[in-house]
Amino acid sequence: MTNSFGEFSKAKMFMVIGSNMTEAHPVAASFVKNAVTNGAELIVVDPRRHRLVDYATTHVQLKVGSDIALLNALMHVLIEEDLYDKKFVASCCQGFDELKEKVSTYTPEYSSDICGIAPDAIRKLARKISSVKPMMVCYTLGITEHTCGKNNVQSVANLQMLLGNLGMEYGGVNPLRGQNNVQGACDMGALPNVFPGYQRVNDSTIREKFQDAWKVEDLPFLNGLMIPQMMDGLVSKKIRGFYIFGENLANTEPDIHKVEHELASAEFLVVQDIFLNETTRFAHVVLPAAAWSENDGTFANSERRVSRVRTATPPPGEAKPNWWIFKQIAKRFGQDWKSDSAQEIWDNEVSVLAPNLAGIKYSRIENDGIQWPCGTVDHPGTCYLHKDGQFTCGLGKFNPVDWTPPAEVADDEYPFVLSTGRRLYHYHTRTQTGRCAGLNDLLGEETADISFEDAQALGIADKEMIRVSSRRGEVIVRAKVTSEVPKGLVWMAFHFRENNANWLTNPAFDPDTLTAEYKACAVKINKLEN
Repeated sequence: MTNSFGEFSKAKMFMVIGSNMTEAHPVAASFVKNAVTNGAELIVVDPRRHRLVDYATTHVQLKVGSDIALLNALMHVLIEEDLYDKKFVASCCQGFDELKEKVSTYTPEYSSDICGIAPDAIRKLARKISSVKPMMVCYTLGITEHTCGKNNVQSVANLQMLLGNLGMEYGGVNPLRGQNNVQGACDMGALPNVFPGYQRVNDSTIREKFQDAWKVEDLPFLNGLMIPQMMDGLVSKKIRGFYIFGENLANTEPDIHKVEHELASAEFLVVQDIFLNETTRFAHVVLPAAAWSENDGTFANSERRVSRVRTATPPPGEAKPNWWIFKQIAKRFGQDWKSDSAQEIWDNEVSVLAPNLAGIKYSRIENDGIQWPCGTVDHPGTCYLHKDGQFTCGLGKFNPVDWTPPAEVADDEYPFVLSTGRRLYHYHTRTQTGRCAGLNDLLGEETADISFEDAQALGIADKEMIRVSSRRGEVIVRAKVTSEVPKGLVWMAFHFRENNANWLTNPAFDPDTLTAEYKACAVKINKLEN
């Protein structure tokens, strides 16, 4: 997030795009709802009429996978009608002429055919979002989990720069992270192209700094592999050893049949986790890790806030803190790591090597934590980024992009679009929440959410068991007939194993980020024969 949750209460307008916040991010959603109660205006851009729409003055119910067509059309109107922030664009941005040329072809009439929003509604929305300054934009996986996910994110940034809504309070581009401490994992370098603190591995100066600190030679100078490349490598034997740390890939990756084949092909597979799960079935070694409440350490949340985590209960049995497990493995490789606690790792290594975290020490995060960047121990932390339009790279750069369709679209054989996400009562693959009887009472099985129109056309009753099939597999699942879902769309989650949406999803990926297109694939629905 460029901005902070504390700003939500005073924001004047929100545009939430590609995010079912109420179920996927209920705490953040409560901040938005409270702001609306206090007078803020809410615009929801989403194919589904989910619960957050009840708080919105405007619901833009676009077609799945058409975000760029809509965003480009909005920018077309803003430029054509002279509604953009000319001062901010001229003084703080570059590439405006290229953006103007790109969006010139995305007239409301042209984009309407793609996104399903009437031309006049597009013009009205453009005028509305330009009438209030600043406006906050929030998004989640409905923007990123597409084959054009990177371009979706760039389009959102283009819009906010064009409106001059960056570098100030109550504005910004605010992605809500999909899981707890995803931000912290990225901060620590759990990406294939950076060291901790987002320092690039192909920068020789940076690489030498880490070689000196870690007392090693010849750290890789090329970007590493991403998960889909690793999984493919298990089959081709390009990858011989595979270490899975805290992910249940056998349930979360698209096309489970393909994933199981890949995991079964591993020559040597290690899984480090807090419970046995679907992925540990393929492991040659399982390392029992302590859970978050059994560890001391830090989390960094969506707003870049680094906070303390303290041990509430001791880990059971042979479970150990993750850092301890890694240290013991390193020792077997001949590395003697000096730090012997989470605090020592942070204070003596992380904050020393990562400039944007240099001022964050354990002694400073006893209470509410600190938001990075925080370069010195007397720095208060940064509530919002790019203050006064001063971007990290200098001028903000417009990145004009074209709309592209999903990799798989509905056709005569598979006439419905499947989109996936999360439900309120369970978390991810239920590795944790599935062990809670109360939550299972609230939601004990998966459903396939379909519209009243489609249910009537197919003769399907609410709660009836149906078959949902794609080119990759099929599941038997209970139908949920609901007004939340438009005609032609099927919506499912991946919390339950037997009727997991990922038996159906398409292993197509964004070419740059290799994020899977969980939000769009083609399926068909059949009544079960009596």
